[in-house]
Amino acid sequence: MSTGACGINCDVCRLNLLGICSTCGSGINQDGLKKKAAQERILGRPCPVLLCAIKKHIEYCPRDCDRFPCGEFTSGPYPFSRGYLDMQKRRRRERPPLVSPSGSALDVPKQYWEDIKKRDVGKICKNAMAINFPPKGIFLLFLKESLFLDIQKHCLFWQVQGQWKRIDNPLLELLSLVYLLNAGCESISQEMIGVQELKSAHFFHGPHELRVRPLLTRYGNDPEGFKMAAEYIGGEPLDLADISYRFFAFPKVPLYYLFWMGDQEFSPTLSILFDRSVESHLGADAIWGLVNLVSDFLLKGNFSKRMN
Repeated sequence: MSTGACGINCDVCRLNLLGICSTCGSGINQDGLKKKAAQERILGRPCPVLLCAIKKHIEYCPRDCDRFPCGEFTSGPYPFSRGYLDMQKRRRRERPPLVSPSGSALDVPKQYWEDIKKRDVGKICKNAMAINFPPKGIFLLFLKESLFLDIQKHCLFWQVQGQWKRIDNPLLELLSLVYLLNAGCESISQEMIGVQELKSAHFFHGPHELRVRPLLTRYGNDPEGFKMAAEYIGGEPLDLADISYRFFAFPKVPLYYLFWMGDQEFSPTLSILFDRSVESHLGADAIWGLVNLVSDFLLKGNFSKRMN
């Protein structure tokens, strides 16, 4: 497919079909460099979008650049309209639809909050490696951030510039409650296992397969981008695969992302591994949801935008 760095698909343009205009190519291939040289020769200067993508080694701006849509798009009359760019800005602040493993809309049962109140909160915190802050709530680490679960108000907060801000993310709220209620006394085993080695391996098929394709699409040709995103959300680099990181989604639930970059013969691949103790703390549906949540953070990049 002949797609330009700006995101326009030249395969569906009549000018390209007629041979009047060639594709600009992406910001990392030879087509882009050839187009830049031709624009400089014919027009006196290259397209600023293409030039920026080449300089920053970005393949496709709408997919790969955290600054999209930037001033290079908004300062000129093309390639996109103001309405389209405003739509991109608005919808990039939205979160993907939140659904349960059954495909229904995600709901956080109020009973989960009540169950925490009824139980020994001190024991809950000990098992989950959380911090009890009676009578208001519980401090819990998620990735690199400290969450506060307000037991009285039934809501979640995180700290922004020294102030606690409410989080509107039902999936994160649900998973935090499920982890607190189910975390066992078992410690991390330090033994990594694949999804096929889980007791509930049968669950992770069909619609419940671990969602790796979007990460491969985004980072398959951008290893540095994956490293930046992983470290931005608190990943610890490991000496495994071509690129690998450990993420402490919750204190007793590390996730391991192992990336093998592709070449001319093989496509890039990504494996997500777990500590053998994971099923002592989470059920299959919660493991599935947690992987989706962390992967979503990796795709989005900006931690604060993923919280809400």
